[in-house]
Amino acid sequence: MIACTLSNLELRSIIESAFLPMRCNCTILDGAMTVEVIDPVTEHVEMLASGIALDRLDTSRALCELISELRANLSNGRHLQRHALAS
Repeated sequence: MIACTLSNLELRSIIESAFLPMRCNCTILDGAMTVEVIDPVTEHVEMLASGIALDRLDTSRALCELISELRANLSNGRHLQRHALAS
């Protein structure tokens, strides 16, 4: 978590709201996060990124960079990404 200041719930909320109006499901388990972005009309999974280490999110800048990276992957058409994003 970001310097132990954000709970998992707060972290999920920030990431999920970053993809509105798409639907985003963020799951945190055992120190890793999975982000799934779904088209709300078609219910098609537009992006799946898993294995994102929470310890890399140690600053607000790191969180912003992660969201930017995920958005770039989504807009570049990298629909399914089942591995950790670059640190």
